[in-house]
Amino acid sequence: MDTEVNPENPVSGASVPKRPATRLPGREPELSRLTRLFPVVLGGTAASAVLVGEFGMGKSATLRAAAALAADSGFAVAIATGSRLESHLSGGLARQLADALENSTEDPASPRPRTPHAADLCGPAGESEALELFFHLVRDAAERGPLFLGIDNVHLADAWSMRCLAYIRHRVLDLPVLIVLTSLIGHPPHRDVALLEMAGCTPATITLNGLGDAAAAEILGLAPGELASTCREATGGNPYLLHALRPRLLPGADPRALGSSLIGQVLHTRMHEFPHAPAILHAAAIAGEDASFDLLAQLAGVDELDALQAIDTMVRLHVLDNSSRPALTYTFVRNSVLKDMPQTTRAVSHARAAKLLAETGAPIERVAAHLLDATAIRIPWGVDVLRLSARNALFAGEAELASRHLRRALDERLSSGRRVAVLLQLAHAEFQLDPPAAAVRVREAVDNIGRRETAGFIANAMLLSLCGGQDARLAISAAGQIAARLDAGGPDAVWPLLSMTYLAEAGSRLGPPPEFRDFEEQWAPLTDPAARRSRSALLALDTVRSGESARDAIAHFADALGQAGAPPRTEDSPSRSARELAGDDGDLFEQHYFFTLATAVLADEPTLVDRLCRVLDVEREPWDVHVPQGALPTLARGIALQAGGDLQRASVHFESLLRRFDERGATTTCPVGVLCAAKLVECWVDLGRFEAATSLLDRMDFVASQGLFTHTSLLYARGRLRVATGYTRFGFEDLLSCGRRLAHHGMRFPGFVPWRAHAARAALALGQAEDAARLAEEDLSAATRWGAARPLGTALTTIGLVREDDEAERSLTKAIATLSASPARLQLATALTELGSLQSHHGQSEKAIETLRQAVELSEHCGARPLARRAAEELRSSRRALTPAKDNEHGLTRQENRIAVMAAQGLTNREIATALHLTRRTVELHLSGAYRKLGIPGRAELGGALAKSHRGG
Repeated sequence: MDTEVNPENPVSGASVPKRPATRLPGREPELSRLTRLFPVVLGGTAASAVLVGEFGMGKSATLRAAAALAADSGFAVAIATGSRLESHLSGGLARQLADALENSTEDPASPRPRTPHAADLCGPAGESEALELFFHLVRDAAERGPLFLGIDNVHLADAWSMRCLAYIRHRVLDLPVLIVLTSLIGHPPHRDVALLEMAGCTPATITLNGLGDAAAAEILGLAPGELASTCREATGGNPYLLHALRPRLLPGADPRALGSSLIGQVLHTRMHEFPHAPAILHAAAIAGEDASFDLLAQLAGVDELDALQAIDTMVRLHVLDNSSRPALTYTFVRNSVLKDMPQTTRAVSHARAAKLLAETGAPIERVAAHLLDATAIRIPWGVDVLRLSARNALFAGEAELASRHLRRALDERLSSGRRVAVLLQLAHAEFQLDPPAAAVRVREAVDNIGRRETAGFIANAMLLSLCGGQDARLAISAAGQIAARLDAGGPDAVWPLLSMTYLAEAGSRLGPPPEFRDFEEQWAPLTDPAARRSRSALLALDTVRSGESARDAIAHFADALGQAGAPPRTEDSPSRSARELAGDDGDLFEQHYFFTLATAVLADEPTLVDRLCRVLDVEREPWDVHVPQGALPTLARGIALQAGGDLQRASVHFESLLRRFDERGATTTCPVGVLCAAKLVECWVDLGRFEAATSLLDRMDFVASQGLFTHTSLLYARGRLRVATGYTRFGFEDLLSCGRRLAHHGMRFPGFVPWRAHAARAALALGQAEDAARLAEEDLSAATRWGAARPLGTALTTIGLVREDDEAERSLTKAIATLSASPARLQLATALTELGSLQSHHGQSEKAIETLRQAVELSEHCGARPLARRAAEELRSSRRALTPAKDNEHGLTRQENRIAVMAAQGLTNREIATALHLTRRTVELHLSGAYRKLGIPGRAELGGALAKSHRGG
């Protein structure tokens, strides 16, 4: 070990053994550089070297190992050691060298006259005589053979001894003298003698850095590996610190959490040499990674100029990092300084650090980290910090850290309401680690209920803050226990909590939700206005689930939204927030299950969409930590834009929101993030951005997203993409899976995902006409029962695809009329395209051109490129059909000419219709037109008339 770590017991004036007592792991390169100086000195020329390094880096041990090697090579060795406690003794280090020189050069078997005694170096003789005496001692020793002069801890030498070393510097250049000094790196120059003035000739400067992993492992007695590497990192490879760490390295211990109070004492004592350094040392240990100049100065309680000087010195000494945040260099050193502090001092200092960081707007997690260590100190303002930090930790998957924060919050004096809130939050955190312990926390929370309103609010918040799965089951269980406790207050007291519990349970069940009407009967009649709005909201949801009446569902939603759409206040009216206008119960609309269905129903109701967004657009952060602020109104707006056919603007809303979910790492886990991704895929399919849609779906976790709406939305989006990109069979199966899931959950609302319409198209493409017809009929039945324009128009369009002749045309015409009265521009463009295509194929080219022109214009306005291309192709085909054939003079169109030729060849109308994929009625219409243009009465004269009309015929 480096002898400088215990400078109070220097080995001075002693001869060095012939061999190093111990091997120095990792110091072979430094010893090699020193031994390369040996030949130079043995050749009669002086040389010098300076070993520099931080506290405990092994300077003394390296010096003595080099001295032993020098002795083996024939050098006489003399070593002196500087000591902090002897630095005021004039000539102390020079006397050590003189005594060592006399001892190393005397031959007891052959006595000779001695030179003046070393004690005379600072005796009665004058200064010049004393310096000359010291030089004669060195010269006489060197004349008898090569000399190794080692001065350890030269930065602690007294001024007179330094002057002696400086005096001989130029006087031994032609003598076989090797001078090796060791010095603490960055130590301020001592008095009027610089280090290089003592080193003789131009020295070789050797800096001792931290040891590598292999050497550290050897010192620790470990096999090379991750543990040894972690230990080396915690100590910086400092040999002294590694030796101090070794006995504390028990099985399972984390080296980054270990420290030694003895090391803390030693470092604190050494810092007393420098003004204000001890206070800065303690402040840096408390601040940790939060160390900054301002914080260190305030924690240390010193003037900024004094703090700057102390920090500068400690950085040069490698005690602090040379950065804008001068923390202690090694975690082991920080832990050691903290261990040396009394517990009260440490706790109070952490409390002060937390307050100072909070005042400067530091990240909440950093403030909470200090609050955790401020044990037994009352910090009422810290409860909210600890709770918010625990929320963030749980979101990041650090349940144990979240639990620690919340247990610390429980140490404060809390009202019954706040204690219930903290206990429920702690139950959620502990549920990730120990579900039975979480259940105990819930029961403890229930036992602490004081005010009913507070308990109900807290339970609602817990239901809103959890996404689903097992966490939701915990929230539902806790809410049920609290509701039972609140039951004595009557239906009005417990209804809001029961409403939210019903929603959470409906959204997390694997099967159909409980029957709402049975649930409602337990709590009627209601008198509180907020409870009535809650009842309306749940009635709307029940109506949606049953798929019975769009009009009733919209009316219930409007009642639930209350007066959120009221005109803005005037200067004479009181200021009220959107949530107050909504009746203070807008939380219902933030529940994932409720929000998803509400937006699906209200998408075609612009006024109600605006009211919904006002309710959702609150200033506070959402209850669910995964959801960015403002995400729900942005998503609601995007869904409304998509429903109105404004695909470009809708995709902008979805993309911007998805980036925010990506930043939180919640795109594939949070139901709102999954819904946003699914909606964006739908938009991109309609826009023709198939590669982007495929890339986004590849990121989604279909296994994890097993919630009713998350998984169904993803299946629907993937099914549509697969059908659009030619993977029709796979897409068909995805769409059928949507239907099975919705049926399993008892969801009969046809407007959530119109899976039947797309499945019927896929079935037609696969040649499964019967399946297509069945799906279309089911869709029409559900849409008719529901009664809203969009699903009804969509279902009628699908019927037009599976039926023939006049029935198909009538269905498509009715679909267009229905959709024209709704905001569903994209669905209208689709119906127009299908009708125009049908008219074109039936020979009604004039009608087809007008219909398809509208389809092209509307689909381009929506940005639906695939649909616009298809409508444009059909339009070009219809226009070509009206162009007269070039080889007849009677103006027959191409279609008329083709049918007339086939009839003249003897084919029946049925055979012509089958060959050209037309109806018999269409064939008859084309033949009638041909007879009229050719001026003939019927089929018998057709051959001759055609022969005359063809040019060259």
